[in-house]
Amino acid sequence: MTAPSNSRPGKQLTRRGLLAGVGATTGLLALSACSDTDPFAVDRASGGYSGGPIIIGSQQYYSNEIIAELYAQMMEKVGLSVTREYQIGQREVYLPELEAGKIHVIPEYGGNLLEYYSKTSASGSPTTATPARTAGDTASIQDTLLRTLPHSLTVLNPAEATDQDSLTVTKATAQAHSLTSIGDLASLGRPITIAANSEFTTRPYGPKGLKAVYGVDASVTPVEDSGGPLTVKALTDGTVDVADIYSSDPAIRAKDLVILSDPQMLILPQNVTPLVSASMPAIAATAINRVSALLTPDELRSLNHRSTGEKLSSKVIATDWLTSKKLL
Repeated sequence: MTAPSNSRPGKQLTRRGLLAGVGATTGLLALSACSDTDPFAVDRASGGYSGGPIIIGSQQYYSNEIIAELYAQMMEKVGLSVTREYQIGQREVYLPELEAGKIHVIPEYGGNLLEYYSKTSASGSPTTATPARTAGDTASIQDTLLRTLPHSLTVLNPAEATDQDSLTVTKATAQAHSLTSIGDLASLGRPITIAANSEFTTRPYGPKGLKAVYGVDASVTPVEDSGGPLTVKALTDGTVDVADIYSSDPAIRAKDLVILSDPQMLILPQNVTPLVSASMPAIAATAINRVSALLTPDELRSLNHRSTGEKLSSKVIATDWLTSKKLL
């Protein structure tokens, strides 16, 4: 349900206080909901949340919008006012907006978020011991994010669900060339082509990373739909050798595609991780963490299928799921 326009946010906390409060009990929920804090406007100069509606954004990716809508409806459930700004692009677009306090919440993916904020060497080599490259599992990534993010931002509990960038081939290609891992692509004896968003060119697991870690020469064929139907089509019709497709995409199973294994962990774990303003009310953090606690890989794939297969809106998908989990 949507909160009335005069609903008041809970007590605002510092980054340290928010982190201490995310495991809050029902008592904290009640106290926060009754706070007398006035909903003032966001402080655009210093960034961060300072009252008023919580602005939640999403990437230009249907799965990310579904997760954002789960967060939004849960925050509305506990009496917070929410403004939605979905489909706003990639990190280069929305992260500066978060840092400036123009957006307060967005679903993120742990490894990729850490890569963005980690310093790279002049060569851009992913083998450099950057914070991202030394954090190889979900817990390490979370811990490193908490130490690496700008002071105005923090992350809440990661979900078990992941949505990995994955290097994917058709089953026919995998069988014809005995491909099981990313390193096997070198056996093709020529540079490979990868369908992906143009940003893939500069990612640590893009062409430079593939060459440095696996000895694979690659070039990117830009397809700007974040691993969506156009990317899948480029792969299945033979336009490219490989596609960057998110691992929870139902098309992988529907089209009988093969995700190449990544034994060297070129692509870090991408657990769904809420990125939020560090001064956001604790009641909002608690509401979002309740979603993360139930969001498993199978649950995310099912949610995505309802979008791609049933063509339902993120609002309907989120409402049905939260109701089924007795959260609404």
